[in-house]
Amino acid sequence: MYEVNGRKYRSEDDYKREIHDEKIIDDLKRIYDIDTFEGVKGIYRELQTVSFESDKGRKFDDHVFELYNKYKKGELSDNLSREGVNKKGRSADKKNKGSVKQTKSKPEVMDESMKNAINREIKKQNRKRTLLVISLVVVSFGCIGYFVKYMLDARAAEESAQAMADLRDSSAADFITVSQVLKKEYDDEVVIPEILDEYKVMYQKNKSLIGWVKIDGTKIDYPVMQTYDNEYYLKHNFEQKEDVNGCIFLDCNCDIVLGNTNYIIYGHHMNSGKMFGSLVKYGNEDFYKEHKYIQFDTIYEKGTYEVMYAFRTHIYNADEITFKYYQFIDANSEAEFNSAMEEMSKMSIYDTGVTAVYGDRLITLSTCDYQEENGRFAVVAKKID
Repeated sequence: MYEVNGRKYRSEDDYKREIHDEKIIDDLKRIYDIDTFEGVKGIYRELQTVSFESDKGRKFDDHVFELYNKYKKGELSDNLSREGVNKKGRSADKKNKGSVKQTKSKPEVMDESMKNAINREIKKQNRKRTLLVISLVVVSFGCIGYFVKYMLDARAAEESAQAMADLRDSSAADFITVSQVLKKEYDDEVVIPEILDEYKVMYQKNKSLIGWVKIDGTKIDYPVMQTYDNEYYLKHNFEQKEDVNGCIFLDCNCDIVLGNTNYIIYGHHMNSGKMFGSLVKYGNEDFYKEHKYIQFDTIYEKGTYEVMYAFRTHIYNADEITFKYYQFIDANSEAEFNSAMEEMSKMSIYDTGVTAVYGDRLITLSTCDYQEENGRFAVVAKKID
């Protein structure tokens, strides 16, 4: 405890802060008469730039603020005694009561400086509101623009898919010779199959074409692409132009010439339902029962696949030791294959009753799932024809 002239303080710093505030208060009282409205207004203006450091200073600040408001409301006039002020604007005796009522009917008029200060504050608030309105308008137009672009891109993707379907059904294949551009180098012993006639015209337009995927009763009816990485066709369409819809594409580590245990095929989960937007409907068992089969052709052979599993998962950290469906492309042994089937069966949302054995050919359709961070939704099917 710190004591000076019989007054106690918690610390020397508290004492110094109070001395500092007392000096400010004394200076203000010397300059302005706190018993008049003009004096209170003067102190009030000065206090807008003053920061008190002690309880005494803050109490003085509150007292001036209270006096200022009472004058403004007409509850005080300059001829009221200090005793009346301390009683919160009420008269100290009955004789002053009439003068209070008279003051209420004739409140003080603001001086020019106070009017200017209020006008400046009003203009400042109006500018803020104007900027806020402009910002909201800009954001609104931005959202509308994005929505329009999104819908135009979705329509363009649908028209492009229809154009590809028309090319697939084209009879022009009888009149063209196809030269293949292979993604990988093969030994001389590997026989490169002939491209199916229905895909020759499309392949001539884009040699990244490797097949076609279709699920009856859904919007999934698209060409499947493949390139040297899994990034390009996330943002490019069949014509190789930038497109938020991207393309359906085969994992770059898969090989349709030699074949794999499991072809992994990716597509965007578009809210419009385009690309693999409808794949997540397999989360409902009733939907599965009406859509049990997936048609997936490579450019070399046709294929019908029966759905086995549908599950939700996510992308794991590289150092996490767990089954990662997006890395299961080839099973090097029967034990490895059976282990993968067991893991996917445990993850599956429902039991289809469909199983696979080592040597079966599988496909996995994969898309984003927004129920969790880095979520994925996958449907696994085995080839039956």
